[in-house]
Amino acid sequence: MKLIQFVKQELKGWKNFEIIGLIIVLLTILSTSIILKDSPAAVINAICGILYTIIAGKGKISCYFFGLAGSAGYVYLSFQNALWGNLLLYLCYYIPMQILGIFRWKKHLKHDSKEIIKTKLSKTALAKLTAVAIIGSITAIVLLKYFGDKSPVVDGITTALSIVGMYLTVKRCIEQWVVWMIVNGLSVIMWLKLIQQGTKAYATVIMWAVYFILAVYFYVIWKKEIKRLDNN
Repeated sequence: MKLIQFVKQELKGWKNFEIIGLIIVLLTILSTSIILKDSPAAVINAICGILYTIIAGKGKISCYFFGLAGSAGYVYLSFQNALWGNLLLYLCYYIPMQILGIFRWKKHLKHDSKEIIKTKLSKTALAKLTAVAIIGSITAIVLLKYFGDKSPVVDGITTALSIVGMYLTVKRCIEQWVVWMIVNGLSVIMWLKLIQQGTKAYATVIMWAVYFILAVYFYVIWKKEIKRLDNN
């Protein structure tokens, strides 16, 4: 009975165009994958990843269940394509942080809608985190070049920024969406290059492109909500 109530609560607050858009994206991924004979792991990862992102944007705690499933699929894809930075990122950081996120978000849910309470960083915290992101990106690029990564620059930047982005996600900060815009845009470029080299991961490219659009969309939504709360 509790499970049914939880599911009903998680489905509240969805706009019609969000549901229609989600269905269109999922059908596009499935049809494209069938036509182009995409990797099954790429398809599963893309579907779970998109569900995770849009549910996280809605502020619903169930996003982490899809995030964990998608992360497992992305670990497999990264291993296949020698993207060691992404592999270590998902295996050693994303998965543990998503488990932590479940417990952290549970403590900061609105009583009525069961959505998380959104926050924003102070100027000082933002400056410190920006410095960490820059230093982390440079360090990751150098290390990945040494280990023979196929895309050391893009993989290094996305790896470092994803660490920052996941931290901000667990902290419920709006700045996460700016980070995800950068990560998602660079990831589209990285996977397009891999496809040109023969990798069958069309669903993964679509996934990252949709991620980018969702990051822009939810940044706008969160900004409006935070501004409304600040004015009250």
